[in-house]
Amino acid sequence: MMTSAAYTKLLQIWQWRLQRWQRLLCVSVITFALVLGFAWRSQITVAETAITIPLPLSTRGAAIVDARNQPVLLRGVNWFGMETDLHVPHGLWQRDYKAMLAQIKQLGYNFIRLPFAVESLQSDQISGVDFTIGSNRDLEDKTPLEVMDLIVEAADRQGLMVLLDCHQLTNQEIPELWYGEGYTEADWINTWVMLAERYRDRANVIGADLKNEPHGRASWGTGDRDTDWRLAAERAGNAILATNPNWLIVVEGVEGNVPGQRLTTHWQGGNLEGVRRFPVRLSRSGKLVYSPHEYGPGVYPHPWFTESSFPQNLIDRWETGFFYIARSRIAPVLIGEFGGRQVDAESIEGQWQRQLVSFIRQNQLSFAYWSWNPNSRDTGGILTEDWQTVDADKQQLLSQLLPGGESEAQALLLPPPQPPVREAPPTIRPSIESNRSVAATALRTEYQVQSDWQTGFCVSFRVSNGSDRSVGNWRLRFEMNQADIQQSWNGNFLPQGSDYTVTPADWAQTVPPNQGIDLGFCANKRGADYLPRDIRAESV
Repeated sequence: MMTSAAYTKLLQIWQWRLQRWQRLLCVSVITFALVLGFAWRSQITVAETAITIPLPLSTRGAAIVDARNQPVLLRGVNWFGMETDLHVPHGLWQRDYKAMLAQIKQLGYNFIRLPFAVESLQSDQISGVDFTIGSNRDLEDKTPLEVMDLIVEAADRQGLMVLLDCHQLTNQEIPELWYGEGYTEADWINTWVMLAERYRDRANVIGADLKNEPHGRASWGTGDRDTDWRLAAERAGNAILATNPNWLIVVEGVEGNVPGQRLTTHWQGGNLEGVRRFPVRLSRSGKLVYSPHEYGPGVYPHPWFTESSFPQNLIDRWETGFFYIARSRIAPVLIGEFGGRQVDAESIEGQWQRQLVSFIRQNQLSFAYWSWNPNSRDTGGILTEDWQTVDADKQQLLSQLLPGGESEAQALLLPPPQPPVREAPPTIRPSIESNRSVAATALRTEYQVQSDWQTGFCVSFRVSNGSDRSVGNWRLRFEMNQADIQQSWNGNFLPQGSDYTVTPADWAQTVPPNQGIDLGFCANKRGADYLPRDIRAESV
C-alpha cells in the first residue's frame, strides 16, 4: 500500500502529465485548424477572383503593363452615384448590383471608374437601393464604405478592375480645386491614404484618379501652392504610394492657367499641355498615368465644333492637349471620360464621337466611357432608361475598342480575310454538356454562370464564328425550366414554355469571321432545375 504522501505525489505527477497532454493536444488542434483555415482561405481567394491580368499594374513608356511586363489596355465605364447624396452607385433602385457588374463584364469592358465624394465616405447612411432585388440585400444596413467594399469584391469575382475617382468633396458639385467647401487639402489626402490602406490587399483596385476635372483657378506649372494642381498631385500621389506602392496614380489635366499653353480653351480636366515642361514627379517610377477628359457639343458648344476643318481639326487639338505625352513615351494616356448621346455620322456630336473612337483605336489608348448610367443629363449612357437595355448604336461604336473588335485586328496589322474558293459545309458535332458547348453550324456557343446566389443567378453566352465567312441572321436557343429572366443584354429572350429563342441586338445580327458576340441574362430561381441546357446557335 502507498503512503498518503506517496499517493499525493503520484497524483500530482499524473495531473501534470494530463495538463501537458491537454496543452499538446490543444496546440495540435489549433495548428491543424490554422493550416486548414489557411488552405481554405487560399482556395476561396483564388476562387473569388476572375481577373486574368496579372496584377499589380505599372507603366513602361506610353504603356500600362501587367505584373509580367506585358502591355494592358484598360477599357472601362464610369458608373457614377457614390458622389451624390445617395452615396451608392445609381440604378440600384431598379437592378441587382451584381447583375450590373456581370453585364459590364459581358459587354467586353475590363474595369470600372468608380466616382465618390469625400463627404459620402464619411457618412453612415445610403439611400436609393431596393433591398428586395437579388443581391441588393447584401447592402442593407451598410455604410457607403462598406458598399464600396462589396462592389470591389463583386467586381473582382466578375474579373473587373476598379479605378477609384475622387469626383467631388461634397455631394453637390465638382469643385475647382482639391480643397474647399469645408474640406482641407489634408482631408483630401487623408481620404486617399485611408482608401489605399483599406484596399492594399485587394489587387483589383488598381489605382487612384486623384481629383476629377480641376478647373477655374487650378493651374499647372505656376509654382503657386494654393492653385498649382501639378504640385498637389505630387503631394497626394506620394502619400498614397507610401501606403500602397502598387497603385497607379492617375492625374487629370486642368482647364487653363498653364504657362505658355498653345490652345486658348480646353475642357475642364482636359488641359495637359503643362506636362511638357512641368511633369508630375512621383517617389516611385512606373506608376504615373495622365488622364484627359474629352466631350462633344452636347456638353458645351465650343467653337472648334463649327470650324470649317471639323472634324479633322480635332486631331491637332488632341495632339497638342494630351497625346504628345504618349507619342513621346513620357507616360501612358487614359481618356478618363468621354461620351455623348449622338453616335451617327451626320450630327456634329456623332462625328466628334466617331473621330475620337477612331483616334483611341488607332493609338491604342486606354479609356473609361461616360457613362454606364442612362441618367447622365448631357450624355446619356450605355444603358437606356430602363437600366437594362443596352444602347445598341453606342455599343456598336464602342465595340471597335473592345476585345474582338476592329481594334484588335488593326493593332496586330492583320490583313483582311480572303474569300475562300469554296465553302465547306459546317461540321455537325453532338452536344457536349460537360463543357457547356454545342455546335450546330459554323457557330459555336459557350456559356458560363457569372454569379449564383440563393434566389437568383446571372449567365453569359458567347456565340463564336469559327469559319472564314460572316454568319448572319442567327438565333440562340436553349431550354430552361425553373427560372424567370429579369434582365438581359445584347439580345431579346423570348420564352415559349421552357423553350427560349434569343434574337440578337441589331448591331450583333452578323457574327464576323473568327469573332464572337457576348450576350446574357440574370434570372430569379423557382427551383433547383434552373440552369439553361440544350444550348445551340442556329443560322435562320
